[in-house]
This record gives sequence, structure tokens and C-alpha cells, in this order.
Amino acid sequence: MRAHRSVVFLLPLLMAAQNLHEFEKKVTEFSLANGLHFIVVERHEAPVVSFHTYVNAGSVDDPSGATGIAHMFEHMAFKGTESIGSKNWSEEKKAIDQVEAVYDRLDAERDRGVKADPRKVAALEAELKAADEKANSFVEPNLYPRIIEQNGGENMNAQTSWDSTEYYYSLPSNRIELWFLLESQRFIQPVFREFYKERDVVMEEYRMRVESDPQGMLMQTFLATAFSAFPYRVMGTGWPSDVTHLRRADAWRFFHAYYVPGNITLGIVGDVNPGEARRLAEKYFGPMPAHPLPPLLHTAEPPQEGPKQAEVESPSQPLLFVGYKRPDQYSKEDPVFDVISGILAGGRTGLLYKELVRDKQIALEAGADDTFPGGKYPNLFVFSLAPAAGHTTAENEKALDEVLEKFKSQKVDDVTLARVKTKTRAGLIRRLDSNPGLAGLLTAYHAIYGDWRKLFTSLDELDRITADDVQRVAKECFVPEKRTVAYLVAPKQAAGGAQ
Repeated sequence: MRAHRSVVFLLPLLMAAQNLHEFEKKVTEFSLANGLHFIVVERHEAPVVSFHTYVNAGSVDDPSGATGIAHMFEHMAFKGTESIGSKNWSEEKKAIDQVEAVYDRLDAERDRGVKADPRKVAALEAELKAADEKANSFVEPNLYPRIIEQNGGENMNAQTSWDSTEYYYSLPSNRIELWFLLESQRFIQPVFREFYKERDVVMEEYRMRVESDPQGMLMQTFLATAFSAFPYRVMGTGWPSDVTHLRRADAWRFFHAYYVPGNITLGIVGDVNPGEARRLAEKYFGPMPAHPLPPLLHTAEPPQEGPKQAEVESPSQPLLFVGYKRPDQYSKEDPVFDVISGILAGGRTGLLYKELVRDKQIALEAGADDTFPGGKYPNLFVFSLAPAAGHTTAENEKALDEVLEKFKSQKVDDVTLARVKTKTRAGLIRRLDSNPGLAGLLTAYHAIYGDWRKLFTSLDELDRITADDVQRVAKECFVPEKRTVAYLVAPKQAAGGAQ
């Protein structure tokens, strides 16, 4: 979920509350002394409360050589704490420490390179496996999520993007205190149990989503080609060679740097009493120690001096990704990109669908993502095209170019512009009809823009967008020197995507 995609949307949370002044009456927000920020919204229509924890750190914050560590936290999210999930914490801790001690010896031997003793490495690997099995024997599997489910919890999940990591679920309103207890202990008493077991799961996930998936492999190649320096070039799961060497110490370093109170926003939406929520926040999250905010990311992508191109050979369905460099979500042009995306790829009314899929019938699918893979930093406006049977990626690329050139040369008509604006508003109505959707957007907007009210004020930005703005931004963005193309082609085919 990327909140910036909704910058141009109206926030009609209740049909009777169509403006910021009315909505503010339902919102209570406060920060604890340690810097942790809460946004509480009363919606008493049903006895349910949705909780959303937004950590303003994602895979772009992975340290060099430890890519994938932010994603690991998604896998460790509901493994429990010192008091939840262990049959005997004191013994489990000793066993975990023993695992790390053996692993240190193994790494030390491996680090000798060509001088490493293969027999010693094999012996240490066997010792490590036995130590890890012993540590895992103290685990009460899935106790943390089981407690949530047994108390009526629903839609429990976590997700990691390039820009953020988020955790969320809903509970009956008479179980609110349970969330405060469980969520606070995850940050105050993290244990990272079964770390190496979950590391193997991440590796399997990479094999399924990238190595065994031609589209995933193409995306990895596309990003690594489009970005030469900035971390958007790395898939969120990280490089396999990094992931296989991740250690619990890496997790601790990342946790202490990025999982600090000032870098976390918590949203609570539903049948909740704001005063009670604040009391429980002080009680359970107050003991969480304050820490400095994480360092800013200083890596900048060098200017692109010309078009880039890459190919991935696969006997599967041909595919084409075309990306253009664009500014970050803080740019005044950000809502214009949303409108451009709606005009070009807004479903069956989009220009790409009508031209390539319906009329010329050279593509099975033609879509776009105007902010990819993240929005906090300069990113890409991406088009994805899947050629129809008997047609090629080269043919689809040529047709896309023709659509973009025509789009840049002719102003969008008023009817189309108004339709896209209306459609974006309707989209948000659907997204925010639920408490979970609202909690997610409010926390994201606070973290990204410093104020959830951006959801309302951005409506003015939408209304001010003109056909001239759309044409100007399109002309600035869709130019060869900002372009990266990646093709999924049949083996032994020539460059340029010919089939």
C-alpha cells in the first residue's frame, strides 16, 4: 500500500462528513513522551476496532550487504515476545545465544576463504543445525497469532514495501486492551525467535517470486537497470547472497536504528473511546524508551544520460516494462501523475486499453503504475504490456510510443479530465469504507507528509489540475533520456524485443 497514490482523492469518510472541519471532530491524536504518535478515530457503527502500525522504514533502508533485512521483520512480526511464544524463555534464550556462538565460529572459519578447513566447516554446520533445532524446541508455535484469533481478531497481516513496513488487524471493541498489550510487547520485548527458519522461508519466497517467475525475474532486471545507485534497484526480498548471510545481529541493529518511537505511527479506528485509548497507550507504550530518529538516506541516483535497455530470456509469455524517471511524491507535480495514469491506464476507458487491447488487439494487457516502486524518493512511471498471440514486444513498444507522442501533442479534453477526477474520488470511497483502510491511510499520510490532513487538502490540488498541466508534465516525463525498457523474450532472440 502506498498512500501517495491517493493524493488526489477526496476523503468522504461518512456521507455526512464531507470536509476537514467535520472530520477533525472525530479524530484524537497525541504523541507520547518517547515520540510514539497515535491517531484515534471514532466510528461507532459496529463494535469493532482496526489497528494499524506504520513503521517509516522499508527495504530502501536495508544496509549494504544486508539487503532483505527490512523484509525479514515482516516474517518475524507475530513470532511473539519473551513472555508469549516460549515454553521456557530462560532456557530458550540460552539456546538462542548458543546458536549465535556456533554461528560466529562458523562465519569466522568461512571468512578464511580459500584457507578455510572444509571438514571444520562441515562440523560447525552440523553443530549449528543441532543448536538451532534445540532453540526451536522451546517455541510454542504460532501462539501470538493464535491469541489474537481466539479473541476474535481478523485480517491479521504485515507487509513490507520499499518505503515502509506495516502491521495490522482488527479486534472486537471489548478486546482493545489486548492489542495494546501484544503490540507494545513486540517492540519492548522483541526476541526474533526462529530467525534462521524464517530466513529460509524468505529464500523460498525469492525462489518462487523471482527465480521461478519470469515476470519477477524481469522486474528484478528492470529495476537494477533503471536505478544504478539508489536502493530502489533492489527487490524488496533482497539479494539472495545477502539473505543467506543475514544474522540476528543484523536484525537487532536494524531494529535499534529504525524501530524507534519517533519513526512509528499507530492508527486506531472504530468503536473506541479516545480517552481510554490514551490511557492504555501511556500504560503499555509509555515504557518504550526514546531513541534518536534514524539517519537520512543520502544515496542519490545519478542523472540518467540516455535510454537504457535490458532483456531476460524465457520461453514464457512475452512481456514488456517501460519506465520513465519522475520526481518523488513531495513534488507539486505528484497529483498530475495520478491524473495522467488515470487517463492512460484507467481500466477500459484508458487510452492504452482502447488503442492496444480493444482496437489494434496487439496486447492482452496494458497497464501503468505512476509511482513505482516507491514514492519517498525519485522513482518511475511504469508501463507494462503483454503482447497478444502473434504479436511482439517490439510491436507493443512501438504502439505505446505512438500513444505517448499523441498524448503529449494533444491536450486532454475537459470531459476526460473530469471523468478521471471523479473516478479517483469514487476509488477512495471504496477504499475508506472500512476501518482498516482508513487506519492505514491516516498513519501513512502522517508518516509521509507529517500530517494526515493532507488527505483533505490534496483535494484542492486535484481541482487545480488543468489540461495544460497534464500536457506539460507528460512532455517533461516521457522523453528518451529518462526511459528504461526491459523485455521478456524467447531464447536466442535479437536485441530490441523482436520475437
